[in-house]
Amino acid sequence: MFPLTFLGLLFITARTDDKKKKGKNQAATKEEAPSKYDSMFQRGDLLEVPRTLFTHFGIYLGRGRVAHLIPDILPVLSDDEEAIREMVTNNRLILGVIAKCASVRVDTVEDFAYGSEIIVNPMDKVCSRPPLKGEQVADRAEKLQGSTAYSLLWYNCEHYVMYCRYGTCMSFQTFQFCKTVKKFILSQRSAKVTAVLGPVLVLYLGVVSLYSALVIVLVPFIIWMAS
Repeated sequence: MFPLTFLGLLFITARTDDKKKKGKNQAATKEEAPSKYDSMFQRGDLLEVPRTLFTHFGIYLGRGRVAHLIPDILPVLSDDEEAIREMVTNNRLILGVIAKCASVRVDTVEDFAYGSEIIVNPMDKVCSRPPLKGEQVADRAEKLQGSTAYSLLWYNCEHYVMYCRYGTCMSFQTFQFCKTVKKFILSQRSAKVTAVLGPVLVLYLGVVSLYSALVIVLVPFIIWMAS
């Protein structure tokens, strides 16, 4: 954990007392004020925003607030609740992915969307399960707030919202990614490349033996049969 702490100290700067007070006052004002988004979204709606390399998901709670799961290294490095409540920066997010730590947090719609277009309840059309009632969805989203483990493939923001809204913990993004990887690796082309590179690598490293011969024969054969 020391390398992550060191990286965190490089990327995450300390905040002054003035900024803390300002942020606290702004947060209180935003939470108490009525929101224009209440006429656009219903409590319990699943919100989707496209990002550069992935799609991010959250659950609308009302009053312009969105609950979402996001990787974040700061809770591991600091107990400063005011700093943790600030919008997660790219540095915090990347380090959180590496450390496999995240949090379910509540942010404003603006911070959640990060300038992207918001799509409402897109999973209703593709999920085989009907959505739960809005209040039940929002209650689930709120109860799961706090720190949690994170995995790009096995527990990300999509798993979180799918559980909240449909009662099933799954990710279409993960499924599509694994399908693509499987299609690339378990292909006849990969088998041929492995059959050629295997002997070359063994000869280059000078590890010719019965075991290495079995490996360079079996690996391409298994890939070929699975393709």
